[in-house]
Amino acid sequence: MQDDLIKRVEEIQAISAVPTILETVAALTGLRFVCIAHVTDDSWTACAVLDRLDFGLVPGGTLDVTTTLCEEVRDTARAVVIDSVEGSERYREHHTPRLYGFQSYFSIPVFRTDGSYFGTLCGLDPEPARLTEKATVSTLHLFAELVSKQLDADSDLVATRAALLDERETAELREQFIAVLGHDLRTPLGAILLGTDILKHKHADPASAPVVERIRRSATRIASLVDDVVDFTRGRMGSGIPMRLRDAALDGYLEQVVDELRGLYPERVIDAVIVPGLRLHCDPERIAQLLSNLLKNALVHGFDHTPVAVRAAMAGDEFILSVTNQGRELARKVIDQLFKPYWRASSRSGNEGLGLGLYIVDQIARAHDGSIDVHSDGGSTSFVFRMRAADAAGRGR
Repeated sequence: MQDDLIKRVEEIQAISAVPTILETVAALTGLRFVCIAHVTDDSWTACAVLDRLDFGLVPGGTLDVTTTLCEEVRDTARAVVIDSVEGSERYREHHTPRLYGFQSYFSIPVFRTDGSYFGTLCGLDPEPARLTEKATVSTLHLFAELVSKQLDADSDLVATRAALLDERETAELREQFIAVLGHDLRTPLGAILLGTDILKHKHADPASAPVVERIRRSATRIASLVDDVVDFTRGRMGSGIPMRLRDAALDGYLEQVVDELRGLYPERVIDAVIVPGLRLHCDPERIAQLLSNLLKNALVHGFDHTPVAVRAAMAGDEFILSVTNQGRELARKVIDQLFKPYWRASSRSGNEGLGLGLYIVDQIARAHDGSIDVHSDGGSTSFVFRMRAADAAGRGR
């Protein structure tokens, strides 16, 4: 039994997103104690803890489950959310608030995707708090769902790895797993972004603003990775990356990408010259994705103190989009590997991603009957995308 409890604690501790989840929930609710607990009919075990009350619990710590409201949550499979114990007819005389000295409290059930009960996402504070607002309760449930998805994603990953027999089977199972993972992550990612929006607009706090912004950036990056793996899986499973070709004003899409990356990398200089009035027969969202992946690659692998240059213009009947960064010269054998899936060069920041970004760039270029070339010499590396624009509705010069 003890070994099983240790395993449950280790499962939660292995999820890298858990500290961010607890920080976000604390910022959202204002509660100073937040934890994830494994709850059975005869045990309550803390698996991850954020404790700003000096409550004294640490991961692996236990409580008598009969003294907790989590027992009620387990028995009913329903959340308990209390703004103020003193103002609650149901809990004003309850032994649990008196024992642990709290006024505000929430406990949200966490289920595995097979429906089995794992425990709760819970929090408390000696002061009252506004927890029962619909948006807050919905966000707490979404965070509990995120924990559930992560639990099963990690379990599935372990099981999948154990089942691999050879390199071919490994590749097939990995791609299937990524397809499922990419789908299942979208809802909990929405929870994180919703939580940051609520914090930013409804619970503005200058002290927590940098943390909220950091969480938003992380969630945005994860969303980008999810998009990459979904596109990759579609491409490898035969349907190809979906395209919506049409005559479109492209310059606005490209400017938006540059603005977003400037926001995510405020310390970097992005020197962008995008000719106004560019119109092409293309999928503008995919061309914007191509630029985003190239620009992220340049920001990650280029020298920190140097600008990254973006150029977009027409040259005769060709549209040319280039991204140039200063950095170490790339060897020919490296350039030959760049557009292969899962291949990653070492980065200066250590933020290497999944190794799918440039592969997707190449697939988008091919889908537009275009090309992507790499030039690296003299401490400068340029990625140049070209496509014929003979069918363009108009051209910017």
